[in-house]
Amino acid sequence: MHSSKEIIMTVETGSKVPDCTVHVMRETGPSETSTSEIFSGGKIVLFAVPGAFTPGCSMTHLPGYVASADDIKSKGVDTIICMAVNDAFVMDAWGKAHNASAIMMLADGNGDFTSALGLELDGTGYGLGKRSQRFAMIVQDGVIEHLKVEEGPGIDVSSAESILALL
Repeated sequence: MHSSKEIIMTVETGSKVPDCTVHVMRETGPSETSTSEIFSGGKIVLFAVPGAFTPGCSMTHLPGYVASADDIKSKGVDTIICMAVNDAFVMDAWGKAHNASAIMMLADGNGDFTSALGLELDGTGYGLGKRSQRFAMIVQDGVIEHLKVEEGPGIDVSSAESILALL
């Protein structure tokens, strides 16, 4: 599932993370928050997937980060985030289905953050609408230190193992 259109990112290594509204599930329900609040302090690893419960995302990408969470955090990472253009209810259910309690499941339901990053995927040919490219980034105090975008199908440069090697 990949668009044939060339990827034109609006951010790169050294860019500040754009400020957008996103959602996370709290005990009281979906909660609106800003990316500036999430990324303001510390070291964050964010990996983005085209969709929760989709095959590659559910069989490889998320489970890889679940299995490597302790190793990643031992390298000074404060928060690991999984993001998709899905709603907070779906992201919460997907996280629970994969025992991803060590990972913040971030819902970019309207795709605003994905669009601000310039990392949209046109999944309309698959009935998915606008989604996120598969990518991962390491952010320190709101600034992108590493940005790895998959250039085709598969999970390579954005895998937990690849990101762990950069920490």
